[in-house]
Amino acid sequence: MIKILTVVGARPQFIKAAVISRAIREKYSNQVEEIIAHTGQHFDNKMSEVFFSELSINKPKYNLEIAGLSHGSMTGRMLEGIEKIINIEKPDYVLVYGDTNSTLAGALAAVKLHVKVLHVEAGLRSGNMNMPEEINRVVTDRISDILFCPTSAAVDLLRNEGITRNVFNVGDVMFDSSMYYLDIAQKSSKILEKLEVNKQFVLATCHRPVNTDNKSNLIEILRALDHLSSEIQIVFPLHPRTKNIIDKYKISYLLKNLIISEPLSYIDMVKLESNAELIITDSGGVQKEAYFYKIPCITMRDETEWKETLLGGSNVLVGSSYNKILSETKKILRNDSTFFEDEMAFGDARAGYKIINQILNAH
Repeated sequence: MIKILTVVGARPQFIKAAVISRAIREKYSNQVEEIIAHTGQHFDNKMSEVFFSELSINKPKYNLEIAGLSHGSMTGRMLEGIEKIINIEKPDYVLVYGDTNSTLAGALAAVKLHVKVLHVEAGLRSGNMNMPEEINRVVTDRISDILFCPTSAAVDLLRNEGITRNVFNVGDVMFDSSMYYLDIAQKSSKILEKLEVNKQFVLATCHRPVNTDNKSNLIEILRALDHLSSEIQIVFPLHPRTKNIIDKYKISYLLKNLIISEPLSYIDMVKLESNAELIITDSGGVQKEAYFYKIPCITMRDETEWKETLLGGSNVLVGSSYNKILSETKKILRNDSTFFEDEMAFGDARAGYKIINQILNAH
């Protein structure tokens, strides 16, 4: 029996973990034991607990409840807490997802205790080392023992950096999740009725510090969304951090014409994403989900890790520019043609099973 300690902390990681946990439950329960540790990075019910119940993930055995600190303080306390858990559980592997502080802390704690590190979503780069996520990715890839890449481009990137051993293109676990929950969301979610959304609407999200911590950037974005709301409904689930900053800057008047909601469950987000005319976001995960559901996307960043989504113009980078957001939105809403380059770029929706098989083969 292989023991895996899975470290999660942020909302996207819960969704990814659900894929692996389901694969273990359905096919490998007599070969793999999974222990889940939650760092607490996303800690409130709307951003955390609802995901464990809705996605049928086993409740975490450990919750470190570490949140709301500086990057250094948060990562340091997580490292200390995860180290204690590893010493208690003595896992064969520590599995980490993506690029958060929880990812880096889990990988560092494991490698320092000579426990093998599994990195799901390896090989991604934005090219912007000012992003904390970029630093977390680079370091985690360097110290991981088995690297599970979501795309062939990620494998190529690691090869260019000299990382070739135990690198596998398994496809994207988020694609697994998006396909698995799509039909469930269409049938069960009542979010369109709850928000009184018309048939045509734009879904917008904004949470990255480059957009929220810069007052002028945030005002540009909100002004653009406010302007667009005169032409089409804008649904804007409001991240708690973004809400606090809007309140701090006293610019909530820019929200008055938008359909505002609290953070939504995964099932409700899938329903909104898959029914939108267009998605405007600064989220890496939402960019991909737009691509999976063949919904055009405008990304409020200057770069993206998911360059596959840019092929054919299905995703457009606009930064925080008021004019670019408006012009690209209007261009897309006028054009009904689909332009999705490669439907298999993110795999065949069996990444979860492939990951467990590779772990068993390596062991």
